[in-house]
Amino acid sequence: MTEWNPKERLIRVLEKEEVDRPPVICPGGMMNAAIVEVMERSGCTLPEAHSDAEKMANLALAVAEYTGFENLGIPFCLTAEAEVLGSEVTLGNLSCEPKITKEIFGRCSDVETRDIKPLLGEGRIPAIVGAARILADRFPETPVIGNLTGPISTAASLVDPMNFFKDMRRDKESAHRVLEYVSDFLIAFAKAQVAAGATLISIADPTATGEILGPKMFAEYAVPYLNRLIDGIHETGAPVILHICGRLSSVDAQLPGMHSEAISTDALVNLKKLKRDYPTLTTMGNVSTYLLEFQPPEQAARSARSLVDDGTDIIAPACGLSTSTKLASIQAMTGAVRERTQEVYSMVL
Repeated sequence: MTEWNPKERLIRVLEKEEVDRPPVICPGGMMNAAIVEVMERSGCTLPEAHSDAEKMANLALAVAEYTGFENLGIPFCLTAEAEVLGSEVTLGNLSCEPKITKEIFGRCSDVETRDIKPLLGEGRIPAIVGAARILADRFPETPVIGNLTGPISTAASLVDPMNFFKDMRRDKESAHRVLEYVSDFLIAFAKAQVAAGATLISIADPTATGEILGPKMFAEYAVPYLNRLIDGIHETGAPVILHICGRLSSVDAQLPGMHSEAISTDALVNLKKLKRDYPTLTTMGNVSTYLLEFQPPEQAARSARSLVDDGTDIIAPACGLSTSTKLASIQAMTGAVRERTQEVYSMVL
């Protein structure tokens, strides 16, 4: 049986080609594994690594080395885009992730668009792009995953969220204008990451769920702007992973219309059933983050083995990990994927 390096394996899965086993990853961004235990053991810490390319790269490497995840993921939050676009952000501390403290605009009609190209030199973008370059140069056999906050979530970080949702119904022209602006900025940011060496882009849009938007609003806003973003990224030749939070039952029929190479889901989703209902989907997930934080490591291993046996294409945490997640549980999860594959391989031989 052929074995591939981590970069080859992940790319082959995203291209729907045969592999020796599922990759086991944690892409970064909202779904990052920069937990306190890794930072304390490695000496690579936040918030310093949010703003410095070398420190960001070193923390991404430490995450991979300690956890066993087979990728290097940057950055470690969902706030870099909103900060560049003008909202106020606190970078948190070792155990507290960055947060939006004040949106810059009250209503969609208030949003003032800016020239996008200069924005790529502002805020933390140069550090993120620089970290992608460092990691790609140093670790050519490991996939470097660049991350984006999706259009709906980014827009809701620029405009007061409650007013943004109201405007999506009452001032659709302004809401669409904001989402077009945000999507074009995100495309430019993604292209900068890919140009620096990112292997692929992962998009997390936690506000764009069927539970929050409902199926009609999901179809009107989430699908077209996510696909606009994905299509823009595809112009670089890079594949895309899309994470959708929450239950998918109200919008699952729309998933085959998403242009991403893989769909990542929350722990609430039965991936075996999703794959059966929509066999063309490449599925990713979905080990419960509650389980990883609070249950014994063997529970994480058991969940990972079950996902492998059910035919999940990429094994990963179901959503964003708490910074207090137990390292032993993550290691049990990643180890179980490799061990399960070795068991199957031995049976074949």
